[in-house]
Amino acid sequence: MRFFKSLSLLLFILFYTTSHSQSYIGYTVDNYSGIHGVVYNPSNIVGSNFKTDVNIASFSGFIGSDYFGINFGDMINGNNFDFSEDTERFLSDSNNFFLNADVLGPSFMFNLNEKSSIGLVSRGRAFFNLNNINGELFEAIEDEFESENDITFDSQNLIGTVHAWAEIGIAYGRILMDKQQHILKGGVTLKYLQGAGALFASSPGFMGQYTRSTETLTTQGELNYGTSEDFDSDDLDLGNLTAGFGMDLGFTYQWHPSRENDSIPIYKDNYKLKVGMSITDIGSINYKGAEITSYNVNNTVDTSTYDELEEFLDNNYNNTKTIQDTKIQLPTALHLLVDYRIAKKWLVSAQANLSLVKKDNELANSIINTVTIAPRLETKWFSFYTPLSFRQYGDFAFGGGFRLGPLSIGSGSIFSNLLSDSSKTTDVFLGLKVPIYRK
Repeated sequence: MRFFKSLSLLLFILFYTTSHSQSYIGYTVDNYSGIHGVVYNPSNIVGSNFKTDVNIASFSGFIGSDYFGINFGDMINGNNFDFSEDTERFLSDSNNFFLNADVLGPSFMFNLNEKSSIGLVSRGRAFFNLNNINGELFEAIEDEFESENDITFDSQNLIGTVHAWAEIGIAYGRILMDKQQHILKGGVTLKYLQGAGALFASSPGFMGQYTRSTETLTTQGELNYGTSEDFDSDDLDLGNLTAGFGMDLGFTYQWHPSRENDSIPIYKDNYKLKVGMSITDIGSINYKGAEITSYNVNNTVDTSTYDELEEFLDNNYNNTKTIQDTKIQLPTALHLLVDYRIAKKWLVSAQANLSLVKKDNELANSIINTVTIAPRLETKWFSFYTPLSFRQYGDFAFGGGFRLGPLSIGSGSIFSNLLSDSSKTTDVFLGLKVPIYRK
């Protein structure tokens, strides 16, 4: 139960570290995003504005929850900001937490000819999901059962998953249809996965009462907890990786109403409308010898000696341990895009990023569902975009970012984080590359 035990510390650290990281919101639709657009939709690799595009290093971070809200203005301006004291809490019977960190390592793309392109993508990724946890239960665990009040809680379909892995992908894209005004592109990325480990927990029902006067906890239900072999979320062992395979698949349609004939390369003629669809992270990693512990939590226990959650569970509840192979599914997602050119350099896009993973699957991570509208100014050496997003957990995000030659910086939520008294999600991005444009 390490991820319950250390979650508040993890979130505190990540709100400071991911504030220097990257989320590609608003950037991946840029026609000069290069290899970053391939990560979103592999068909973007072909018919692009690049001879080649080489990513040196990029780092992304996205974190969110409907449990708390943060006033980032106070965090930036205050000298004594306390995460546990200075956040607004939104306790419910089914609070949710989410984290996605993505390092895009050395990667590149180049054209084989006018009809096809190829690329290599290397990434390191980590996901955390905690769904349907009772807010009062989480707060009690966070406070190590030192609450001044009695607590009643009821968590149904509690799910938690932590997973970290690396991947190397070979991307290929081809123009499938090239008519005067209508272009159809297709692409695929085949990925070799190296799993660093996973941690997962679930409970179909976990309810109880904490009585402050007697410092006792009465609970009913069951709780299941498992880890891949030798997994430690605080100290990942990168010398003992597990292989797996994955895939991204995508298609893009472009309408070029001003294109005079089909001999004109599509990168030399601005499209009026672009429509894209992709499915990313199809696949899984199979971990052998995962240890799974099942707790029967029907008991009344003393909380005055509470130390660490895992030790507390082992000392107070009957449990059984089993060893079995476990398959962890990737965060499979559907991405939809409509991009419209208002004028030569001005465009507006609408994106939907939707999870294809069931929320009650503890053996899989998932993205949070997001719809984003992003107007942008786009030129060869400079782009600026201002994405507006509606995110799962009921959060609205307004951000901005820019690309200046090899450098890309931005956030899909920076303005709403600074203006809101209670932000529930935050993200930022930073990337450095070597772009070589077509003439």
